[in-house]
Amino acid sequence: MDHFAGLDVSVKETSVCIVDDTGRIVREVKVASEPEALLAVLTNPACHFKRIGLEAGPLSQWLFNALAEAGLPVICVETRHMRAALKAQINKTDRNDARGIAQMMRVGLYRPVHVKTLRSQKLRMLLTHRKLLQSKAIAIENDLRGTLRNFGLKVGMVGKVRFEARIQELVENIPDLAVLVEPLLIVRRVLREQIVILHRRLLAIVREDEVCRRLMTTPGVGPVVALTYRATVDVPARFRKSKSVGAVFGLTCSRYQSGEIDWSGKISRCGD
Repeated sequence: MDHFAGLDVSVKETSVCIVDDTGRIVREVKVASEPEALLAVLTNPACHFKRIGLEAGPLSQWLFNALAEAGLPVICVETRHMRAALKAQINKTDRNDARGIAQMMRVGLYRPVHVKTLRSQKLRMLLTHRKLLQSKAIAIENDLRGTLRNFGLKVGMVGKVRFEARIQELVENIPDLAVLVEPLLIVRRVLREQIVILHRRLLAIVREDEVCRRLMTTPGVGPVVALTYRATVDVPARFRKSKSVGAVFGLTCSRYQSGEIDWSGKISRCGD
C-alpha cells in the first residue's frame, strides 16, 4: 500500500500527517523542524511513501535537500496554490494544514516548484545582500537631503563620491546640525565600503562564469543582470520550452476568461 505525507513546517516544529492510498490517516505527529527528526518519522519501513509534500518557505530548501538526499520522494509545493486549496478548511491549525497537504499529495492536487541548487542559492544571497546594502545607503542619502532642506540647505546634484564632502560643507558652520549628521555619514560610509566588497565578489564570479560572459554579449546586459538571470534559471533543462522562462520571471500577461469574456491584462509580475 502506498502512503502519502504532508509536512506543515514552522520555525520550531513541523506537523506531520501520513495517510494511505484510501485517505485514511495512519499517523500524526509533531516533531522538531530538523532533518534528523523528520527522517526518524519518514524512514519507517512500515510505510512506502509515494509522495511527501511540504510548502515552499524559508526552511523548505534546507529540509527538501535533506529529505531528497535520503531518497525520499519529497515535493515542494507552490505557496499560493496550496493556500487556495487549504482555504476551504474552517479551522486553520498546523495539524489541519498537514492533513490537507497529505490529501493533496494523495489526489495529485498540487503544483510543484523548483528547489534551486546550493550554488544558485548562494548567488541569490550575494545579490540580495548587495541590493539590501545599496537600498539602505540610498535611503540614508535621501533622508539627509530631505531633513537638511528643512533648514534651507540644498545638497543639489552630487555623485556618490562627493556626497559626504557636500554634506559636511553645508553643516560646517552649524555645529548642532553637524553633530546630528555625522552618525548617518559614518553609517553611509561603511555601507558604501561593504557594497564595493560585495560588488567585487560579484564581478569575480561573473568573470569566471562562461554563461554570464555569454549573456553579457547582449547589448544592455551587465554583470548584475547576467548573474541574476543565471541564478534564477538555475537548471535550464527544467524548462520544456523557452516560452516558459518568461513566466518564471513574471514577464507574461495576466488573463481572465469566463463565458464570453476573454481579455489579457498587463504583465503580471507574478514570478521569481
